[in-house]
Amino acid sequence: MGTQDGYRIECDDCLKAPPPWKAGRSALLYDGKARALILALKHGDRPELARPAARWMAQAAHELLRPDMVIAPVPLHWSRLLKRRYNQSALLAQHLGQDSGLDCVPDLLVRKRRTPVLDGKTAQERAEILKDAIRIHPRRVQLLNDRDVLLVDDVMTSGATLAACARVCQDARANHIFVLALARVAKDA
Repeated sequence: MGTQDGYRIECDDCLKAPPPWKAGRSALLYDGKARALILALKHGDRPELARPAARWMAQAAHELLRPDMVIAPVPLHWSRLLKRRYNQSALLAQHLGQDSGLDCVPDLLVRKRRTPVLDGKTAQERAEILKDAIRIHPRRVQLLNDRDVLLVDDVMTSGATLAACARVCQDARANHIFVLALARVAKDA
């Protein structure tokens, strides 16, 4: 999910199993101070960090943004949202929408069942856990017809959550799907 240089570079995993999105970017590498910032946003009750973080994301995503694009965050299950009080991905998406002038639909996607924390799971385990866990909000499905979608998340690890979101958008007749994460976990070489 690096910078665009005129050539498409894909990791080995993406070559083996192409993701269901057209292109993706991240603003940061999930390490050191970036990791601390995201953990503060996600679990440290620091929602004010979303505004500057969304600006970094906008810079990283400027080549992905399209006119009439819909921005949608990765959803939290209602029970996790109640505990956390906010969806950090939704905050990032809303600020990105404000800064870019694009439509942000925070409830476009719904997590219909609570899924366990995915840390420590393999990509295949993550995909199985997320199978049928995410759907389009029934009152929002008409917003996707032939429109490009930018899916926003705080951290991309294996891409399983973003892939699940992308597939339901494709099934709802969205045009091209793009993904944007505040940070990307890099595999150890």
